[in-house]
Amino acid sequence: MKINAYMPARIVSGKNCVADNAALLSRLGKKCLIVTGGGSADKSGALADCVSALESAGIAYERYGKIAPNPTVESCFEAGTMARECGADLIVGIGGGSAQDAAKAVAIFAANPDMRLMDIYTRTIPAKRLPLALIGTTAGTGSEVTGVSVLTNGATGRKKSISGADCYADVSFCDYRYTLSVPFDTTVSTALDAYCHAAEAYLATSCNDLTALYGLKAIEMLHGFVGAPSPDALTEGLREKLYIASIYAGLAINISGTDFPHTVGYYLTENYGVPHGKACAVFMPVLIGRAKKYCPEKLGAIEAITGYEASEMAARIKAAAAVDVTISREEAETVAQRWSAGVKNFDRSPGGFTVADAADALAGV
Repeated sequence: MKINAYMPARIVSGKNCVADNAALLSRLGKKCLIVTGGGSADKSGALADCVSALESAGIAYERYGKIAPNPTVESCFEAGTMARECGADLIVGIGGGSAQDAAKAVAIFAANPDMRLMDIYTRTIPAKRLPLALIGTTAGTGSEVTGVSVLTNGATGRKKSISGADCYADVSFCDYRYTLSVPFDTTVSTALDAYCHAAEAYLATSCNDLTALYGLKAIEMLHGFVGAPSPDALTEGLREKLYIASIYAGLAINISGTDFPHTVGYYLTENYGVPHGKACAVFMPVLIGRAKKYCPEKLGAIEAITGYEASEMAARIKAAAAVDVTISREEAETVAQRWSAGVKNFDRSPGGFTVADAADALAGV
């Protein structure tokens, strides 16, 4: 039996779950800083529902709305400073993965006035943090249920994650209706991200029985859309399905982590502006090829669920990503050296993954 897992966040799901559970927020604090990006919190209706819930619970609030896609450490530090200055004792993050990941870092910065900008990466874990609630508005990252926050160094443009017990929410509100306003192209990218989460966690050497349950369930729910994405298919019922699948996929990576596609995919986002989910999906054929060699029985399970030979499914996913990037062999080999010190995502990939393998994958884009 292999079912080791840790996920302390309370999940509250369903229509109107924010309004119906405002009392949960009142248990976390009396003054809230709401952390959002530029638009999805407003357009989705999540911000309005959150404000209404806070007011009904008698919680004062202010808003920090400057979180950009691929949130910077600098913006999180600024928001943490704002939280202290306004007397916030609760952080609520509303948005996709960027806003939710940022809110995790903001909660840590806010509770540690002596923490310098880059100390977030070297802190003692768990660090002190303010209570944290998350409200997701995209069907992709699964940040609602993971102890990970992916941040970008504004000075270098490089993405690097933080993780630990201090990166989990206290409460995550999961209402699929907030994804209804997400544009089609963004929905494709976030669904690809969720699919990659599920496949990478399942194919990882760190996969256990719970990972398999969550990962295969997510693949089953996602594969039809990511294999042939169509705007006409995006009914409310499918939106709900995609969101639930993203939570299953988040639970999978929370246990077993991701493989090399996430790490190598960061480069496409940093240097070519490729959205995160699509950047990961580009490398799915490489992952599938390694799985065929090193864990064919797992690959067989994916084939059984999707009804496709796995390499065909991987090719469909790569096509859905539609990335127009060409990387020379020289560039690929230079870039791959950034991972020469060793990367845990490489180590748990099927058969292991080396710097040379990374160069081959980048050159094959």
